[in-house]
Amino acid sequence: MQGTTPARAIRRLCVFCGSASGFRPEYAAAARELGMLLAQQQIGIVYGGGSVGLMGELANAALAAGGEVIGVIPEVLMRREVAHTTVTELRVVKTLFERKAIMAELSDGFLVLPGGLGTLDELSEFATWTQLGLHQKPLVLINTCGFFDDLLQFLKHAVAEGFIPEMHAAIVQVVDSPAAALDLILYGALPEIVPRWAVNEQRH
Repeated sequence: MQGTTPARAIRRLCVFCGSASGFRPEYAAAARELGMLLAQQQIGIVYGGGSVGLMGELANAALAAGGEVIGVIPEVLMRREVAHTTVTELRVVKTLFERKAIMAELSDGFLVLPGGLGTLDELSEFATWTQLGLHQKPLVLINTCGFFDDLLQFLKHAVAEGFIPEMHAAIVQVVDSPAAALDLILYGALPEIVPRWAVNEQRH
């Protein structure tokens, strides 16, 4: 971790990650490392509220290190008994849409660990919010073991084909480790993003 004064004050970060652990032990190790580092920096975690997979690894590591962990989980998953009931605070909501709104409200930025369709949905939605100028919070993808390489290649392809402005591809900042992600969030420069509607106006 860098020793200079942080570029921005961070109270809580939202972490998106899988409800499975994946086949590589490095995925769970990265989730545990991130949870521990955030707790050590006294940065609270907002996450999906699960007790299993990378979500459970992240939450347990942060709690063991004395960190604040706020879970936000929809009722349908609560009924399936996958909720982490010993986190600092567990908010049960009716819909996934409400879940995302609360996550955004509570968080000063977003970190993304490996995951499946739900993680991809969350990454895409919050990147879109930045693209539309709805928020200017950092969004950092932790590319453990190159997990997101194909997704990053898709973003490059979408830019080349004219579907994503080049500056908007920079919305998703990419690092290889939890420590690098935290350094970027605390000390790094945010990309300068012109909202999509403004970009469209500039083209006409």
